[in-house]
Formats: sequence, structure tokens, C-alpha cells
Amino acid sequence: MTVTELASYEEALATYDPVMGLEVHVELGTRTKMFCGCSTELGAEPNSQTCPTCLGLPGSLPVVNAIGVESAIKIGLALNCEIAEWCRFARKNYFYPDMPKNFQTSQYDEPIAFDGYLDVQLEDGETFRVQIERAHMEEDTGKSLHVGGATGRIHGASHSLLDYNRAGIPLIEIVTKPIEGAGERAPEVAKAYVAELRELIKALGVSEARMEMGQMRCDVNLSLRLHGVEKLGTRSETKNVNSLRSVERAARYEIQRHAAVLTSGGSIVQETRHFHEEDGSTTAGRIKDNAEDYRYFPEPDLVPVAPARDWVEELRSALPELPRVRRNRLREEWGVTEFDMQSILNAGALGPILATIGAGAPSDQARKWWMGELARNANETGRELAALPITPEQVARVAELVAAGDLNDKLARQVIDGVLAGEGGPDEVVEKRGLKVVSDDGALGAAVDEAIAGNAAIADKIRSGKFAAAGALVGAVMKATRGQADAARVRELILEKLGVEG
Repeated sequence: MTVTELASYEEALATYDPVMGLEVHVELGTRTKMFCGCSTELGAEPNSQTCPTCLGLPGSLPVVNAIGVESAIKIGLALNCEIAEWCRFARKNYFYPDMPKNFQTSQYDEPIAFDGYLDVQLEDGETFRVQIERAHMEEDTGKSLHVGGATGRIHGASHSLLDYNRAGIPLIEIVTKPIEGAGERAPEVAKAYVAELRELIKALGVSEARMEMGQMRCDVNLSLRLHGVEKLGTRSETKNVNSLRSVERAARYEIQRHAAVLTSGGSIVQETRHFHEEDGSTTAGRIKDNAEDYRYFPEPDLVPVAPARDWVEELRSALPELPRVRRNRLREEWGVTEFDMQSILNAGALGPILATIGAGAPSDQARKWWMGELARNANETGRELAALPITPEQVARVAELVAAGDLNDKLARQVIDGVLAGEGGPDEVVEKRGLKVVSDDGALGAAVDEAIAGNAAIADKIRSGKFAAAGALVGAVMKATRGQADAARVRELILEKLGVEG
């Protein structure tokens, strides 16, 4: 295997400015496909959700999915785009085995939404505006399964299987204008943009935008140019990147690869590239044709789309609270700083926190557990917070047990550990591990008597009015009860038994 030469990231940025273009495909959550009535439900037998239209058989005619158009308009409005008064579909002609019609029904020079922007917030709180070139409607391709090779790709495979169930599923492709001026933060900007876009799509309710399931995927276009030069360099296009981390890694890798090629006197080939999750590298795919090579022409079987202005305004007025606005509102409601809110976002904790509040937990308790014990576990195990084997409802139950006095913080952490270890829900873990707070005066009284008898000097200090010394006796009782005593009640009993009022 050929080892690709890479420049150091610092060397690359010392000489070149990165310019990016991000193309994000969003699979819409419609019940039927974009141009026919076939189901879009996942998990069906291969090739069982097809018809003459989505297979491109002679004599079949497409019909536009109205919900697909509505979803496209909502996305355009949320991205601050202009919505076309008149637009139409086009045929994008190229051959690939998973595209049964040998062309893709898409939009070319007349997209439904154009000239927008999305403000994204970086990890240190800085805001970067990404300009949107267009958002257009199209259909997805089928799915190829390459069998017999070591990599799952066509190279080295003995044969390929084709499933056309996905062919024709509605897609919205969102294309940025060239992203310039990000400098060394370009990979971070790419990740933040896709993250913000994913939250926006989910808030609109037009797609679940689950990247790991292919419902949202990003093509990372990248080129380098020398400092002070206006002309854009030749770009590469890393296809179908399906996680936020991978978007950042792909951009960073390509910056280093391009720099190494250019510095050595070589030329960048305009091509598609495959991203490899295991090591963050990319490898060459196919030479990338220009748009003219797709032989675009207007789709003759579909009428133009002309959204009525009153309908567009009706959709605009019905847009939900968008993620950035919601975050600012929550920050004020919770009384947290911008730094605190950014930390929550960086940890991927906002969704779990809101779900925990929705399950009945106070906001401060939801933040405390997700940003404390659970964030620590996620960091130690290398997992995303949302991927931890504990539900917001279970976290809310832990908070409820603490509020009721059945658990203290130390015991609650043990309960969370038990849930994460697969020992059951919070109540099961409490029962199995015997973790409930001891608040019975009879059981506590004996432990308090023992602590006083074993610490006579400290007891005398308390009797003389030095009430802060009671903390040492409380600690002795907590140790004796393995942290299960009600600390507040222990302190009360200590003062009662010593005949003082604190």
C-alpha cells in the first residue's frame, strides 16, 4: 500500500489558505419517495419497495412529492435563503449501477432556495457566518453492496449486489459558497457548520438527520491557495462523510495532503475521494467531471414548481424556534454564562439535558449530572454522551431520589455507575447494591454515639461552641455507614447528644 505524504498542519497553514465548499445531503422523512408512491420505510427486503417509476421503466411518469417541496422550502427559509417563485427539475446524466434510470432527477440552474447563510458558533464562542449558495431538491440513488473484497469497496470485490429500495427517496442538497478566511480553524468551522445544520434540520422536523444511518452526509470540497493569491486552487471532493468528527478529520487530512503535493511541485487532481474512518485518511475515487459533462437538461416529464408567495409566508410564520435562538433563550432561563452554554454544546449535552428536564428533573440537576458524572464517563470511555447506556428518564429518576433524600450525591454516583454497567434502572441498582440513605434515628444514633466516644477531644470542642468541628464527627459517621447516612440528620443528632444548639 502506498503511503501518502503529508505536510505538518502548521507548515501547511504557514504557506497556504484553505478554501472549503461543503455539500450536505439530507434524506427527508417523507412516507413516500420523491416522484412515486413507494414506501421509504427502512428495513424492508431488498428491492421490495420499488415500482416502474423509481426503476425508470419505459412508460412510467413521475409525480412530485408535495411534502418534499414543503420540506425544501422550510429548510430554505431556516437558512435565510430566497425562495424561488418558479423553478424546475433537471436530468443529471451519468451512469452508475445503483442508479436504475441512468440519470438523477435533480435541480441545476434553478434551485428552489438560494443565497442564504447560517451562523455557526465555534468551541471558544466565536461566530462564523457560512454563506449558502443553494438548497435544491433531488432523489437518492440505490445502494450497492460489494462482496468478496477486504474493504467493502468495489476494488477487489468478486461481485456486487444492488438494492433499489433507496432509489428515489427525497433528498435536499445544501451547498455552501466557498468558505474563505477560516485559516487554521477551517476543519473546526466545517464540523461546527454540519453540527448546526443537523440541529436545524431536526428542529424543523423534516428529517431525523442521523448521520450514522446515512440520513445526512457531507461531501467536503477543499483546495489550497498561496497566501495573497485570489485564484482558487484545484479542489478534491471527499464523499459521503457521515459523522461530525469525520468531517473535521477529512478537512484536516486534505489540507495536509494538498500542501505536501503542492510544496513538492506536484499538481492536485480534481477527483472524488473516499474517507477512511479507521485512520482519518482519504484515498482517490474517480476523476471529477465538470457540470457540463453531466449534460443537464430540463426534466420533460415534470412541470415547474411555482410556490405561491402566501404559502411561503405561511410556512415562514410557522417555523419552530431555531436552535441558535433556543440556545440563547435557555442560557437566560438557566442563568448560565455563554462559556457554560458553549461547554454544554461542546460536550453534546444539550439534547440529553433537555430530555432529562422533559422527564421531570430540575434544570440545574439535569445539567449537573450530564456535565459532571456522565461527561466524565463519556470522556473515559471515548463515547458520545448521547451514546451512553443511560436514558434521560433514568437520570431524572436519580435526581428525584436525591431530592427525596433517598440518595445523597455520593450514592447517586454509585447508582449511575450501576446503570451504566447494565445492572438495571436506578431503583433496581439501589435495591441490588443496598444504596439507600440511612435516615432512621435508631440506626444513626448508634453510629453517632460511637463517633463521639472515639473522638472525645473533638466532642469537647463542639461543647465549647466550636461547631465547625462537628464536620469531623459527621465524616466519621459517614465513613462508618459507607456514605449512606443522611449527613444533615447526623449533624443534628451530634449536636443534640452533646447538648448544644448550632
